[in-house]
Amino acid sequence: MSVEGEKRSYGLEDLRNIWKTYSRKKSFRYGLPFIIFMIGGSFGLREWTQIRYQFSKVKGISKEEAEKMGLHKDKNVTLEGAYEDIQKLDIDNWENKRGPRPWEQNETQKKN
Repeated sequence: MSVEGEKRSYGLEDLRNIWKTYSRKKSFRYGLPFIIFMIGGSFGLREWTQIRYQFSKVKGISKEEAEKMGLHKDKNVTLEGAYEDIQKLDIDNWENKRGPRPWEQNETQKKN
């Protein structure tokens, strides 16, 4: 039994020595993580592109289907109509209102 125990510990020592030897090399310290990142990235990108193609097959719905679902568009908005609405606004008469600050809210709550 003692011979088997020595073989196991010798195997662990051997693995430690191999690990120390390779961990000192730049190609192991920098190259191996880079290669793992590149291979893992290719698998990740494959999944993301698969999702894109999966959802590109989804079609929109027609106006009739939208109305059946209860989605109604009240009016058509055009660029000219939005411009006219903005022109009707009175931008010359306005008042600057200061918003409450976090430290001011605490003071007003203490006073009340």
